[in-house]
Amino acid sequence: MSQLTISPSPHIHSKDSTTSLMRDVVIALLPAVICSFIFYGWREILVMGVSVASCVLLEWVITKYLLKKPSTIADLSAVVTGVLLGLNLPYTTPWWVVFIGAVVAIGVAKMTFGGIGQNIWNPALVGRVFLLVSFPTYMTTWKQPQGLFGLDAVSGPTPLGAIQEGLLSGASVQDLTAAYNYRDLLFANLGGSAGEVCALALLAGFVYLCIRKVIKPWITLSIFATVALTALIFWGVNPARFTGPVFNLLTGGLILGACFMATDYVTSPMSLWGGVIFGVGIGFLTMMIRYFGSYPEGVSFAILIMNSVVPLLNRWFHQKKFGRK
Repeated sequence: MSQLTISPSPHIHSKDSTTSLMRDVVIALLPAVICSFIFYGWREILVMGVSVASCVLLEWVITKYLLKKPSTIADLSAVVTGVLLGLNLPYTTPWWVVFIGAVVAIGVAKMTFGGIGQNIWNPALVGRVFLLVSFPTYMTTWKQPQGLFGLDAVSGPTPLGAIQEGLLSGASVQDLTAAYNYRDLLFANLGGSAGEVCALALLAGFVYLCIRKVIKPWITLSIFATVALTALIFWGVNPARFTGPVFNLLTGGLILGACFMATDYVTSPMSLWGGVIFGVGIGFLTMMIRYFGSYPEGVSFAILIMNSVVPLLNRWFHQKKFGRK
């Protein structure tokens, strides 16, 4: 006879579920996905389709045939991973490279640890970093996009890449950043992954998640504040060598990472102060990599490094126990 085990009280009920939370994340990402389709065209639709389909299929196969457990694809977490992975890749990425990224994201970073709720690192970021290390040519090649409706777009390297190349050739930051204005940085195709195409679309999704109380906003805000403060200090010391706060906030994958990947429930701290320190660490590491690293972007690496620190942050900073003042 089976026994029913009941945990100690209090028993708190909520209308939220994993599926509802993941559905809200997908909805929040839709503006950025639509913008990426408009700017990058059918090839980005193919990249996104392969990414999402591969993540869902791989999770179904692993749970059914390897783990011998009921399928978990209905919770939509694999869909979220697929969308985030697709937004982290150039639109020119071959389909088979996208599939390998999905294998690493789902098969290695997620299901190896037991599935959702048990992974240490953000799966989409693990997939992206693996592809960056394994296929650097595909991951750092930015070609002139045609757009879904034939829209014109700016060709060349990403803004961060252009700054790094220009500094190596002896140019100053003032001259290099003169080619960019706030309008272009907020909503323009300046090269890069699909998730870098529209800052406003990503921020709109962030506001939606905050209104729905899906994410912890203090993590994102602490990342933004740390990036801005660090950039302000270095920029104030040597404006010819270091880029300013606004440029760093609006370029690269900072907004996508801060709003949608650093805030992942599983891989972020549970407490408020743990989340703040987590965000400060991400922001500071991002700027150190951007300013002094050989790679112009540092958000992915910074988030994965701080993911590794989360168990310590959860031990050092505890949530207030239910019913305690």
